[in-house]
Amino acid sequence: MTFRNRLRDALLRAMNLAHRGVLAASGGRLGWTIGPMPAVEQHTIGRRTGRRRSTMLTSPVHEHGRYVLVASKGGDDRNPEWYRNLQANPGVELTVRGEVLPMRARTATAAEKAELWPRIIAVNPGYAGYQRKTTRDIPVVICEPG
Repeated sequence: MTFRNRLRDALLRAMNLAHRGVLAASGGRLGWTIGPMPAVEQHTIGRRTGRRRSTMLTSPVHEHGRYVLVASKGGDDRNPEWYRNLQANPGVELTVRGEVLPMRARTATAAEKAELWPRIIAVNPGYAGYQRKTTRDIPVVICEPG
């Protein structure tokens, strides 16, 4: 792994830690939204370790108990580890405003992504910038009760 990749991964981990710190320091009163998007804490099972892993993410599209996540990793050429974990084990939990929701995660089909992508970038245009930064097709993940 290159120095640049290690640095980028460390920055993303630090941002996750800071987000959790805001939630903890505020007693859960702050940090559950970022702009118009709800923040969710996603819990996956590590594909190599079998250990529970947690990541703070945002859900630009959320409705009818369904949460949509974007595996952007800031436009990196690599998929995020949380995405690789849910590919191996799609049973995930999302914590939303302190409530733990058992979910089933799956990658959106091409047709679903085509319908969701304009809605995603309408909420957060930064995702379009991430897609321009990479040749990787950024996966869109649909989490549904399960």
